Amino acid sequence: MNIQLKKKLFYPVTDGLSDYLRSFGRFFDIPVVYEDLHRYSELFPLFDKDGNDTLWKTVHYDPEIRTELNNRLIQIYSMLKTGNVKVGEHLFMERVDFCDFGNSRPFRIRIVNQFNDNYDHFYVKIADASRIYGLEAEHILSPNRINYLVNGTTLIEEHIAGVPGDVFIENYLDKEETNRVRVAKEFVKFNERSFIRLLGDMRSYNYVVDITPDFEETQYRVRAIDFDQQSYEGNKQMYLPQFFIENQLVVEMCTSRLNYQTMRQYQDEERTLVSRRIAVASRRLEEFWKKFTVEDLAPQEKVLQLREELNEYHEVNEFSQCETMGQLTKKNVEVSLAKTNT
Repeated sequence: MNIQLKKKLFYPVTDGLSDYLRSFGRFFDIPVVYEDLHRYSELFPLFDKDGNDTLWKTVHYDPEIRTELNNRLIQIYSMLKTGNVKVGEHLFMERVDFCDFGNSRPFRIRIVNQFNDNYDHFYVKIADASRIYGLEAEHILSPNRINYLVNGTTLIEEHIAGVPGDVFIENYLDKEETNRVRVAKEFVKFNERSFIRLLGDMRSYNYVVDITPDFEETQYRVRAIDFDQQSYEGNKQMYLPQFFIENQLVVEMCTSRLNYQTMRQYQDEERTLVSRRIAVASRRLEEFWKKFTVEDLAPQEKVLQLREELNEYHEVNEFSQCETMGQLTKKNVEVSLAKTNT
């Protein structure tokens, strides 16, 4: 199904969310930089090694502005990685790319170590409350740890490494050495995990595939990299990656390689793992729900639509009392995990 999205609304970071971020080490007094990154003099299209437009643009700064930005960006990178703003003289900002295609209008910063030419990336974005709740939900409920910082209207995110989903589907899916059964298993688990916590818009370009060689076979993990559509859309299918046309080839592979009983097993496995993560992070999750469930993070018509669709999907009426997207998400986690033992 080709699902069309309208541009998402932005929601500011509230005092309640700021208090939560401070409590759990996410809110830092980092240099203000997002607006100043727009002080570029030129933009150049960025192409990949095959000559395809990446939709990113490399920005050029005048020397004085570049030097000023370099110092602040190195401080931010140091804080993100070490919790300290000590500036390493061996680090420098090599490149800045800008993408006005995404909701968060991100800047991607490349930092290089002059001693060994090793480089790393991080992102500077507009701080959107629903995206931050998405990052936190990923950190708590998924097998992946998320590293990010917030200061006022600025969000700093660590780069999530992996093969972009669309690239993986096009270039890796048909490779002889690709273990398609394991890829299918991980996509089923990813599909389940996305729906449980209502993370939407997981088209192939919004997740990556982490490929890890093992002692006998290669392991795969599908990881979300875009959290703008956390608990925002009213259409239930927005939270099920299987319904996006961009994922069609991998969905067909799942249905050809896995039977119903096996897919059900993998769904139960993922629910069990989420339950265990909840038990381990119970205090943090309790504080998370306190803030998330009272936030106004989507138009009311979307809340009402999703409430009815989740009632119908789960064949219950437990969602009828939910008034916010946060309440719907909390209830969906509870109802979904209750299915593990049925």
